Amino acid sequence: MLPSWTPLLVLGAALGALVPAASCGSPSHSLCYFYLRLSEPSQGLPQFFIRGYLDNQPIIHFDSLTRKMEPLVPWMEEMEMDRFLIPEWVFRTDLEKLSKLGHQVGGLHTWQVNLGCELREDGSKGGFLHYGYNGMDFISFDKETLRWVTAQPQAQKVKEKWEEDPRWSQGNKIFLEETCIERLQRYLSYKNKTLEEIEPPVGKVTHKEVNERLEVLTCQAFGFHPKEIQATWRRDGEVWKDKTLHRNVAPNSDGTYYV
Repeated sequence: MLPSWTPLLVLGAALGALVPAASCGSPSHSLCYFYLRLSEPSQGLPQFFIRGYLDNQPIIHFDSLTRKMEPLVPWMEEMEMDRFLIPEWVFRTDLEKLSKLGHQVGGLHTWQVNLGCELREDGSKGGFLHYGYNGMDFISFDKETLRWVTAQPQAQKVKEKWEEDPRWSQGNKIFLEETCIERLQRYLSYKNKTLEEIEPPVGKVTHKEVNERLEVLTCQAFGFHPKEIQATWRRDGEVWKDKTLHRNVAPNSDGTYYV
C-alpha cells in the first residue's frame, strides 16, 4: 500500500511538499528517512532536505543550506552521521526527467522519498521505499518481487527504466532487509545504553480547586525511558481508578519521555 502524504509544517505549507504519515512509528521499532527536493528555490527554504526518524522521533537532519548532517538528539552526537543514502544530485536529475515526462515546464515541482525498515513485536521484519512527485503517490518498490508499482500513468516510463537494471533493484532489497535493519538495531542498542545512564524520572503533583466540593489532582512524570510506564493513584494503600484519566506518553527532545 502506498503512503498517504501530509503537509510538512517544518518547511512551511507554501512548499506543497509532503511527508508520509503512518509509515514510521508503531508498536514495533522503526528507522525511517524522508527526503525532499525542490525544483527551484522558494522563499529562502532549502532545496534539499533529509530527516531521519527512530521510532517516529526525529534523530538526524540535513539540508542544502547548512550542508551538514546534524544530530537532533544528544545520544546521536557520538554516532557517525549517515551519508550512505541517496545523494542530492540524484533528485535534481530525477526532477528534470519527471518534468519532461509530464510536459511540465517551469514552476515549483517536488520530489519526495520515504524509505525505511521496522522490527515488529513478533520478530518479523519489514521495509518500504516510496516515491512521491508534486505531493502525490508516484511509484513504490516491491522488495518481494523486485518490481516497481506505479501510482500515476507518467510513472510507467520510470518503472520501465528502473527495471532495466536488476542489480539496482537487488541493491534496494539488500538495503531494506539487511543494511537498514542492522543500523536500526545498532541505533536502538546505543540509545538504550545511553538512556540507561540518565537520572531516575522526576514526578510532580499539582492540585486545583474547581469548587468547594471538587479538587483536581494532576500527576506528571518527566525524563523516563523506555516509553512504557504505569502511574496510579493510591488511597489507603489501594489503587484508586475511579474518576482517573490517563494522558498519552510524549517524547522529549533528548530521547526520554514524559506524561
